[in-house]
Amino acid sequence: MDLKLTSDMDDAFRETLPRSTRRLIGKRIRDQAPRSDHATWKPAGNRPNVCELLIESNKDRLPHLVPIRHGRMRASPLAFFRGLALAMSYDLTNTPNSGIQLPICGDCHLQNLGWFATPERNLVFDIIDFDETASGFWEWDLKRLVVSFVLAARELGLGHSHQQELVHQVARAYRERIAIFEQYDPLQMWYQRIDAAEVLAQAKSPVSRTRTERSIVAAKSRTIEALLPKITQADESRPDRRRFVEQPPLLTRDIAGESFLAETELLLRSYQASLSNDRAELFQRYRLSDMALKVVGVGSVGLRCGVLLFEDSDNAPLVLQIKEARPSILVAYSAVEKTCHEGYRVIHGQRLVQAASDMFLGWTTDSKGTHYYLRQLRDMKLTIDLLHSDVESLLDYGQLCGWALARAHAKSGKASYISGYLGSGEQMDTALRSFGVAYADQVEADFQKFLNFIRIGVIATSL
Repeated sequence: MDLKLTSDMDDAFRETLPRSTRRLIGKRIRDQAPRSDHATWKPAGNRPNVCELLIESNKDRLPHLVPIRHGRMRASPLAFFRGLALAMSYDLTNTPNSGIQLPICGDCHLQNLGWFATPERNLVFDIIDFDETASGFWEWDLKRLVVSFVLAARELGLGHSHQQELVHQVARAYRERIAIFEQYDPLQMWYQRIDAAEVLAQAKSPVSRTRTERSIVAAKSRTIEALLPKITQADESRPDRRRFVEQPPLLTRDIAGESFLAETELLLRSYQASLSNDRAELFQRYRLSDMALKVVGVGSVGLRCGVLLFEDSDNAPLVLQIKEARPSILVAYSAVEKTCHEGYRVIHGQRLVQAASDMFLGWTTDSKGTHYYLRQLRDMKLTIDLLHSDVESLLDYGQLCGWALARAHAKSGKASYISGYLGSGEQMDTALRSFGVAYADQVEADFQKFLNFIRIGVIATSL
């Protein structure tokens, strides 16, 4: 069969083509986008500097929280990398790509994957954050992931050979899992989950199994019931209810100048309308007890985020996080189209990519037209603890992340194209080893510029 790729690549990548044809198309893409081209990194001549990107990313954030964002970013090159994802978004649009687009995470680093509970209360490993999700090239997620492992290795003092081996393990796990998943039919792929039992069964050594068991136990302990006594206390004016314990400026009821939590009725009415009928019925059984502003993450600091405490008639708790949803960073420098509602974009992308999603996912809008999404707070969510990691635990975790990312991408129906492009050899693995180390060098150089801007007083920071 004579296959010709059209200029509209998305038209070429149809799921209705036979699997063998899709695989062959992926293989032929190598002629115009060689896998070896992914090894190179060279900044564009008009690449914005760190200060310009920070100013752009800080637009319309809560001003009093921006120095906290900078303070968290200055902790390490990896923290800086997490906090200024806009920089790599710009850079990725100037790197070679396969042309194969699908719903991606958009901010795929090693701390954006982890354990969480499904609605059935089973523990699974998957991508956990989708603030930047959009349609994009699959290799953008993979490249950002491998760079994060190089930076994590450097933070732990691991040498060049270990950094390259980490990238190799992540890339190989991704390639090998994509080759497996591309054999699945759509329903098989849609049902795929990486659950705790399967991860344990595939542990390669007793030490690896023990480490995984400890992570699973830790994740299962991170329930809202365990967290509630730490962040709430009995309400003196209403003894039958609880209220958040303020921890200024990270958790506070000071909403002066910010109306989004003062518009609770409007926000919750709109949110409830976004839920399916059965979830809306369940949500109606709870009443709002308290609300507060909450600072979260690194890159999200300064966005309008809050926590909402609900209780049923017998004081059983439900805690939701409400978070401002802004246009994906992929929109700024690529051809990705802006959506009508950014909260819907986050939720829709999460449902497309995750194996199982929070049953209380929904979106809403305040009177100023600001978009938000809501989800449960801390529902057995746990990601890697870098402070207590070593090279072996990172290698295990890297393979798990590669597996999880492959599952997420394969759910799109494009796995055969990707597998055909990657092939069975290590050409892409090798290319990503070079790219991962080279781009990590770029991040460290940007980080030093960032620190210099802080030293000379151009950028304000606080812990």
